[in-house]
Amino acid sequence: MTQTSPRLSLPYLQAAQAQKHVTHNEALQILDALVGLGVASFDAASPPASPEEGEVHALGSAPTGAWEGRAGQLALFANGGWLFVAPQEGWLAWDISAAAFRLFSAGAWAPWVAESQNLAGLGIGTTWNAGNRLSVASDAALFSHAGGGHQRKVNKAAAGETASLLFQSDWMGRAEMGLAGSNAFSIKVSPDGSAWHTGLTFTGTGIAALLAGTTIDGAEAYHRANILAPVGLAAGSPTGGVIERGSGAGGEWARFADGTQLCWTTDLSAPDIATTDGALHRSADISWTFPSAFSAPPAVTAGQTSHPGAWSTTSAVTATGATARLHAATSTAGPVTFALTALGRWD
Repeated sequence: MTQTSPRLSLPYLQAAQAQKHVTHNEALQILDALVGLGVASFDAASPPASPEEGEVHALGSAPTGAWEGRAGQLALFANGGWLFVAPQEGWLAWDISAAAFRLFSAGAWAPWVAESQNLAGLGIGTTWNAGNRLSVASDAALFSHAGGGHQRKVNKAAAGETASLLFQSDWMGRAEMGLAGSNAFSIKVSPDGSAWHTGLTFTGTGIAALLAGTTIDGAEAYHRANILAPVGLAAGSPTGGVIERGSGAGGEWARFADGTQLCWTTDLSAPDIATTDGALHRSADISWTFPSAFSAPPAVTAGQTSHPGAWSTTSAVTATGATARLHAATSTAGPVTFALTALGRWD
């Protein structure tokens, strides 16, 4: 029978042994030191001058004095002398001076670091689950730089997957931004966590697209689909598109969201400028019916495009039309083409 235990080198009581209490107490002293092992120094070379009872040192490769010949062992001071134990693979010791754990492995004491690679999950202040392998319950979370900038990355496997930030209220999604089901960056919101409405999308070209139905301050936002649309005003505020275009028998017209309207035509012409008018000559009166009526008589300007020596005037302007005539210094055979423009308000 061996005289010491295989793991802790505790001395065994032997048959017919005298002074059994000495052996027993030595075993208790070793247990007292090794259970919850705390080490005062590592790679120690010489015994301290005034060690305390229960003080433990991890000896280096060439200890001296009372430790000579005990390289690599643990030295325990008990009852005024030193007891020695050889550390075993996997022992964990608390480094008192460094306030850190050390692990005995491959014949040496090395700093012990908890496993941090390929963890199944991590919960900070809460528990993690299969859908949230990193879970944090805190008033705030800080991600700071390490001397320069700081970048957070959210990666997905393919274009049809999602890489986004989801904002919830009472565990229901209310807003989301990121790459949701495509590689275009989008911002969308939900009134109930179920139905979602995309408000803004950026493609890879950096061009922003507002989708139909997007609202700002409760009103539909302007976007490519409704910039050119029927205009409307209610209490001075636009209720339709920004610009509305049209044409009719009297020419073309454009309405703007603020109530402004513009009408024009280049299709009117006078047969000739032959009627004597004092020292001048004039054409017959030509009526122009606006392609879109105004809310009040507009400002009308007239010109002509086929005779450099003629000029035009207008009269009898109403909300629905105007009269124009051409003038010239000499009698001029026609036809002479009119260019007429009216500017006013549709509202």
